[in-house]
Amino acid sequence: MNYFRTGILMAAMTGLFLAIGFLIGGQAGMMMAFLFAAGTNLFAYWNSDKMVLSMYGAREVDDASAPDLVHLVRMLSQNAQLPMPKVFIAENPQPNAFATGRDPEHAAVCVTTGILERLSQEELAGVLAHELSHVKNRDTLIMTITATIAGAISMLANMAFWFGGDRRNNQMGAVGGILIMILAPMAAALVQMAISRTREYEADRMGAIISGRPLWLASALKRISSAAHQVENLDAQANPATAHMFIINPLHGGNLMHLFATHPSTEERVARLEAMAAEMGQAPERGPWS
Repeated sequence: MNYFRTGILMAAMTGLFLAIGFLIGGQAGMMMAFLFAAGTNLFAYWNSDKMVLSMYGAREVDDASAPDLVHLVRMLSQNAQLPMPKVFIAENPQPNAFATGRDPEHAAVCVTTGILERLSQEELAGVLAHELSHVKNRDTLIMTITATIAGAISMLANMAFWFGGDRRNNQMGAVGGILIMILAPMAAALVQMAISRTREYEADRMGAIISGRPLWLASALKRISSAAHQVENLDAQANPATAHMFIINPLHGGNLMHLFATHPSTEERVARLEAMAAEMGQAPERGPWS
């Protein structure tokens, strides 16, 4: 992974946050934005798993409440040489999954009830291996902090529109507030997109290695993508800044929330996985997970 590039992108998002604060309230506004950005980052570092999981009403499960799922996560974690993460299920009809946590020792993997109902055991293994790759690459912290700052940028943009900022320092007035409201979320989404797309490709690749079967994940991506276009995820609609954390974009494209469509195309991801399977000499088959 290109962590230098990720650092630049994170700095760009923080810089955008400070710039909006300056436009709203001058130097005082920029200082307030800096303090708020530092506070949200610190909060996200220590509470990223709890924060996101609570947004989706996820409940923790164990060997007694979800034995098959927990067993599968344990096997894949051993393959990935990772500590066993906490396992959660979110009551949501849309098939999807995400991982969160500040490091592998404090990680959590969450799947929806929709994904458990629609995917085979092999396909589910591919998805879980993908999420464990995010944990192994320490993507989860960056993805959660990005979501936190992006949400804060949107909040600042709304404040600029409704309150007009400090007009003694803000020379753009109402027009400037409208421009901030429109452009700031777009810029934040672009930064999210650049971070997320690179990491999704790498998680696909490493997840295929962890599971040993690239075609399991390829099949899962096709099935999830098709269903996600038909089944709404109301929790994700309410928290669009978290969309990049899911394995497939949970938002529908019929409104302004498509600005947060941070994922690469499913077709390109599937094509890469199929090419990887061909290089490994693999054809579609059932594996040892069932």
